[in-house]
Amino acid sequence: MLLLLPLAVVAQQPKREFRGAWIQCVNNQWKGIGRDRMQQTLTYQLDELKKSNINVILFQVRAEGDALYQSNMEPWSRFLTGEQGLAPEPMWDPLQWMIDECHRRGMELHAWINPYRAKTKATPMLTSAYYRQHPERFFEYDGLWLFDPGIPENRTYICEVAQDIVSRYDVDGLHIDDYFYPYPVAGLPIPDDRSYSMYGQGMNRDDWRRQNVNLFIRDLYQTVHSTKPWVKFGVSPFGIYRNQKNDPNGSQTNGLQNYDDLYADVLEWIRQGWVDYNIPQIYWEIGNKAADYATLAYWWDANAGGRPLIIGQDVERTVKYADTTNPQAHQVFQKYNLQRALPNVVGSCQWYAKACVDNPQNYTTVLRQYYHPYPALQPQMPWLDKKAPRRVKKVRVVWMEDGPVLFWTAPKGKTEMDKATRYVVYRFEKGKRVNLYDPSGIVTITGDTFLKLPYSGGKNRYTYVVTALDHVQNESRPARRRVKL
Repeated sequence: MLLLLPLAVVAQQPKREFRGAWIQCVNNQWKGIGRDRMQQTLTYQLDELKKSNINVILFQVRAEGDALYQSNMEPWSRFLTGEQGLAPEPMWDPLQWMIDECHRRGMELHAWINPYRAKTKATPMLTSAYYRQHPERFFEYDGLWLFDPGIPENRTYICEVAQDIVSRYDVDGLHIDDYFYPYPVAGLPIPDDRSYSMYGQGMNRDDWRRQNVNLFIRDLYQTVHSTKPWVKFGVSPFGIYRNQKNDPNGSQTNGLQNYDDLYADVLEWIRQGWVDYNIPQIYWEIGNKAADYATLAYWWDANAGGRPLIIGQDVERTVKYADTTNPQAHQVFQKYNLQRALPNVVGSCQWYAKACVDNPQNYTTVLRQYYHPYPALQPQMPWLDKKAPRRVKKVRVVWMEDGPVLFWTAPKGKTEMDKATRYVVYRFEKGKRVNLYDPSGIVTITGDTFLKLPYSGGKNRYTYVVTALDHVQNESRPARRRVKL
């Protein structure tokens, strides 16, 4: 049952908001099902996410030193074909296909990689050439095999994998999640004595591990932007940075910590400008005794550090727990109202895409009706680029056999950063003020230079406005055309 939201809250819709969804492979949803069925499933998911005005897809393409794309560096993923190193039959490239499908829908595609994980408990063998050549650069921990973060050559290699993806594919971003040093198992130490003795240089081991991850994040950020300056680099850390009992500046929580347990100093990455966006996984419910959602949302907002902060939302957990002020409802309204009230939060990301598509207890219906009723542009990133592209030219209506089509001509750009890559089309009824700050006027965000218009006898007058977006969605000045439809 849907609740009515106060109109004052509903009316305040942002024009720019990161609205993401993770599509993972590690749940085995694609393993061995074949190209046609996988494409059919993904097409349905993307269509449904588009209806919810999701505008970023984070697609997992490297789960364990493997590839869901054509790679000369790493083997085909078992999560695609059922066996690591076995190519899909018929041959196809899931990453390229997803880029094309997302861009066709006006969505961004961020390639999601797991940097250090090389083998899970369920993987029978490693077939990568890098492992066969350098087995000493890996360690085993509780059934996992990992690239040892303390070995400089591993940092270099993983950055080369990222450079290969970014250079060959038209991705809008590169994304990593929360797997750095392994999640700790009680009584089981990390077996990195060898690399520590070689490279520790007398440092405290915990500080040395954090430095290893810091250097990797720095190098990966620089690799991405030296390859394509417009490609965004984002991280999705575990939801707790530090507990207040360990650090006065930490959150009032009591759980596993990025800084102490995973050796991930997320705030240092933000301070140094090594990430373009941050999506902490705040998957708990409001009222959780160890890790309260609201406590963590406020804490991350206070520590956003000038980088876009996006909330990682657990769809299934959100609908599992009751609103703390209304036991008859689940927590979707409560969470999103809080998110929208925080000044540094610029969006959310759904864990996971299929859960969002399945619409448990009307979760997705709430997004469509209340929080994502209109399309949204991406948050601005002026440290990457703040110069808008030129205005589109020759906005005109051409009557085709099946009705009117709005056409425009792409502006010229001197450099790739100046190039128009997408367009925003607005529509305003006669007598309504042209207000480009109001997202309710957005008809579509598209990579095409045309749009088929609805026609109802030529009795209605509209003003159509077209703007150009560059790679990081700086928006040009408007060009307009009045139309009778």
